[in-house]
Amino acid sequence: MSKVMLITGASSGIGEATARKAAAEGHKLILTARRGELLEKLVAEFGESHAVGIAADVTDFAALENVVKTGVEKFGRLDVVFANAGTGASVPGTEQGDPKEWDKMISLNINALLYTAKLTLPHLRETTGHFIMTGSAAGRITLKGSVYGATKWFVHGFASNLAEEMKEWQGRLTTIAPGMVNTPFFDEPKPDKLDPQDVADAVLYAINANPRNCVREVFLMPAY
Repeated sequence: MSKVMLITGASSGIGEATARKAAAEGHKLILTARRGELLEKLVAEFGESHAVGIAADVTDFAALENVVKTGVEKFGRLDVVFANAGTGASVPGTEQGDPKEWDKMISLNINALLYTAKLTLPHLRETTGHFIMTGSAAGRITLKGSVYGATKWFVHGFASNLAEEMKEWQGRLTTIAPGMVNTPFFDEPKPDKLDPQDVADAVLYAINANPRNCVREVFLMPAY
């Protein structure tokens, strides 16, 4: 069954791979990221009847509100949300860390996730929908001094709390928790790590599960 799916951070990496896999399975897509030209290419590839791209900074509540409004007006409903946008820090640790990087990282990894949930939950309630977020292996373990890891601990904690809230109307929530993925997130390619396609597979696995089955977490790690 075709679903209407919103993906944040859709222009590259995990978001792009998930958009391609979802489009191949017949889902309709509301795509957002800061780089509008990349979204336009994806929409041209998928077809305007199957996708819409709205450039936005998802840390801006009003801009994200416009994305949700525009997408729902186009397709008439919202079934799945993949809150995928996120970033890391170039300087690891706390003592040597850069507070400006922390501000950017917290805005994207935490605040944008909260904004996405708040703006989409009323629509997901109408369709008994599914909220999916990108966590991390870093949000399941202790990493010395890692502020990035701490933001992902927030993601996993918020996911557990939000899942209980959504249970009131049979909504489903899934946290995707990958280890290192070979994406533009890193300066140098890491071909021996997970591929964005692996994460996309996990997202669609959760979506395609029987509605009675809430896949609460998919934890994936490189095999070597």
